[in-house]
Amino acid sequence: MSPAGGNYINQSHGPLFLQNGRVIDPLNNMDRQADVLIVDGRIAQFVEPGGKIETPAGCERIDLAGKWLLPGLIDMHVHLREPGQEYKETIESGARAAAAGGFTAVACMPNTFPVNDSQGVTALIMAKAAGVACRVYPVGSISSGARGEELADFGEMKRAGVVAISDDGLPVSNGQLFRRALEYSANHGLLVISHSEEVSLSRGGAMNEGETSIRLGLPGIPNVAESISVYRDLALAKYTGQPVHIAHVSTVEAVELIRRAKAMGCKVSAETAPHYFTLTESDVGDYNTNAKMNPPLRSEADRQAIIAGLADGTIDVIATDHAPHSRLEKELEFDQAANGIIGLETSLPLTMELVRQGLLSAAGMVELMSVNPARILGVEGGDLGIGRRADLTVVDPQKVFIYREETIVSKSKNSPFIDRELTGKAVLTIMGGVITHREL
Repeated sequence: MSPAGGNYINQSHGPLFLQNGRVIDPLNNMDRQADVLIVDGRIAQFVEPGGKIETPAGCERIDLAGKWLLPGLIDMHVHLREPGQEYKETIESGARAAAAGGFTAVACMPNTFPVNDSQGVTALIMAKAAGVACRVYPVGSISSGARGEELADFGEMKRAGVVAISDDGLPVSNGQLFRRALEYSANHGLLVISHSEEVSLSRGGAMNEGETSIRLGLPGIPNVAESISVYRDLALAKYTGQPVHIAHVSTVEAVELIRRAKAMGCKVSAETAPHYFTLTESDVGDYNTNAKMNPPLRSEADRQAIIAGLADGTIDVIATDHAPHSRLEKELEFDQAANGIIGLETSLPLTMELVRQGLLSAAGMVELMSVNPARILGVEGGDLGIGRRADLTVVDPQKVFIYREETIVSKSKNSPFIDRELTGKAVLTIMGGVITHREL
């Protein structure tokens, strides 16, 4: 690992003693001030404030007064672009951006070049991820080449290291193929992540269909392009009895469908991204291509529905859908520009805005960004219990900063939040007892 943006990277595995932080660990019903001792990359002991403890030789003490100490954040939906588009992002640069945003682990989607549909590509990703600044969990493709024609070899990819399967970036339009994916994934213990989109309704669209798209003269993507596909995916999950995870939920109709499905006992989980509860179609402004993504930014009613879904547990996860693009793909006419924005370095402060507004509790934020992603992916994390791996995120909830292009760690700079004042920042990220990002 190498330093970036002036951040300190500690490659040693020496003991750490974190003092005076507010420890927020909903899995263990903990929300109180405490000191934490980390030894050999694991949580060794909690000490009440002012309590006596004999720390090991060479132990570094770090004062966290006024800071929050959380289980390491996990982003279960990122695009790291490697292999094939390393000019946009690499696994190494994306991991550094993740650590700067407080993430100790990410799950990377398979729409690379070549597509991650085989043991060989998965093994390459795993090799590239060795020693980077966060844990990288590959997601394999549902179909060979993400063409939606035949299933990829789930067992081969699982043995190489994938934790889930998805054709993200494209939907699996063939209902029979999606049904088989749900059934066969169960044999390999792999989660199916669905990109729910009816392309016959969305094809050619550039933004949300409505008054704003009409005013700007841009072809629109209606809400029903998402909700009709979500309905199919939920129906197939219920029919097969297998779990499904709905990616990047953006509409009021999809939220309600997922809410009803959960009430009926369907095995469904869902995620949204910070831009869907922070921005709306109006943020397209005068054809700002950094506000172009798929699904598109929706209406204010949709934004409010997303927030309600997060608050009541309908939506389980906040993920970034981190989608790096260079200026080559973004500095074009709006309808020609690529979809997607970066999000690893803004996700935490944007979510903390919901906490400041009283729409989420601090513990609820931790569940959405750490506990639930770990549970849904079936990976270790979201837990600060004694003996657990020391993947930790320290947050300064009062830190105000301007998100400037020159300080972005990601290789790409395509964000609608550039020059925006944000509050709340990861100031210390620890992976397995190793400091991967430091601003203290």
